[in-house]
Amino acid sequence: MVEEIEPQILRKYEIIQKLGKGAYGVVWKSIDRKQKQLIALKKVFDAFHNRADAKRTFREVMYLKNIEHDNIIRLLHVYKAENNKDLYLVFEFMESDLHSVIRANVLEESHKKYIIYQILKGIKYLHSGDLVHRDLKPSNILMNVDCLAKIADFGLARSLLSQDQDSSEPMNTEYVATRWYRAPELLLGASRYTKAIDMWSVGCILGEIIIGKAVFPGTSTLNQIERIMDLTGKPKIEDIESLGSELAENIINSIGVNKKKNFNQFFPNANEDALDLIQKLLVFKPGGRLTVEEALKHRYLKEYANSMKEAVCESSIVIQYQQDDRDVEVNDYRDALYTYIRKQKKMDKRKDLKNQGVPKDLLIESSFLKEEQKESILTINNNNFTKSMLAIYKNNMNSNNKFGGDFSAANSKDSSAKLRNEGKNLLSFQQDIKSGPPILKQQKSTSISKYDSANQAKLSQSEKEVAPKKKSNFLIKSPLLAGLVNKFKKKNKEEEEK
Repeated sequence: MVEEIEPQILRKYEIIQKLGKGAYGVVWKSIDRKQKQLIALKKVFDAFHNRADAKRTFREVMYLKNIEHDNIIRLLHVYKAENNKDLYLVFEFMESDLHSVIRANVLEESHKKYIIYQILKGIKYLHSGDLVHRDLKPSNILMNVDCLAKIADFGLARSLLSQDQDSSEPMNTEYVATRWYRAPELLLGASRYTKAIDMWSVGCILGEIIIGKAVFPGTSTLNQIERIMDLTGKPKIEDIESLGSELAENIINSIGVNKKKNFNQFFPNANEDALDLIQKLLVFKPGGRLTVEEALKHRYLKEYANSMKEAVCESSIVIQYQQDDRDVEVNDYRDALYTYIRKQKKMDKRKDLKNQGVPKDLLIESSFLKEEQKESILTINNNNFTKSMLAIYKNNMNSNNKFGGDFSAANSKDSSAKLRNEGKNLLSFQQDIKSGPPILKQQKSTSISKYDSANQAKLSQSEKEVAPKKKSNFLIKSPLLAGLVNKFKKKNKEEEEK
């Protein structure tokens, strides 16, 4: 069953509810049993079914693990399935996406500006690293109740350091939902593209936020081009030539559409500043569109613009197989990804032990253990063993923190309260623009209510199941270490009695 979750994953995460299912996978709202935090668990079906799927999965993981930005979704963990086909991705939890927020009709003018500003901040970071997203749309902009926006879904992202597109490139295939936000040069088969393709998508998103529906809901590639030219008019010859597509002129001439509506008619509810920004983003010629830096300086965003807070990537974002991937096969992508997962697993285990207070000189990996034991057992460095182990034990006996001793009532109460707060209604935007970033006001709309009574009851039950339990004073999980600690504990007690 595609929606079954393996025991190894269920031991780490408590499933709360299914959030959605698509062509590539299913997503659940879950709780990290160890960290007591809400997360989004995504199971990718048959991630390496063919070369295109393998490439998409590989890019999704590797790009996100190389990106750290407040307005880009964080990928926390990656797990391989036992069947060597599926993949589990763990993301930070976001309550909704921009598509749902737009349909709920809860956005005020300050919220619209703040959302676009955050999207542009994320794009600025990507573009400064020579990376284009290529699939920006409202459903790929995740939102939380504090109006925080994060760009997600990097399966079609591509570095501009490599412009070679082979026949298996997903962008050249028909994606109905994505087509509505696709730049004209991509629709017309341009062999090369620039960062301007993302800026066109931002113009489509801003327009949709204002009118509450898709700006160019084309039913086919040809119809999509017709709808675009209804607004922009028929492009000039030099604009067509700038696209770098041999077929562009023939396709455009076959349509024969003249400009029917102006921007004021198309976006009747837009204020003057918003309309000006849309006009400068929805430009047929790629070179005529605003860059992300220029868009951030536009007067529509003057309340939020702050170049000091608009981070840039210090170097190009580079991953394996991005320069020339024409000869890369499915097994190459899978092996590279599995190698990364194994390395990350070892790093996570070392980090966990370090957080528990184990000195670095005690974390020497064994060279004589069996292969299946190497990732789970750490051996002792005998040179400093006695002194270090007694110090660790004594420190844990005297401390009362999350790694040893009892949890305080306050900590337990805070953990439960945090989870209960997550059960409140999804969107709430209240705020005076002078007080800072917009806050989503509480809505009574059933279409955006995060939980029904059954889900609320399940959440309450999950709180009990994941509530902090009394922990032992020493939480090193290796049987070898635990045994040695008990030995020295006994020895220490005997010395004290003497």
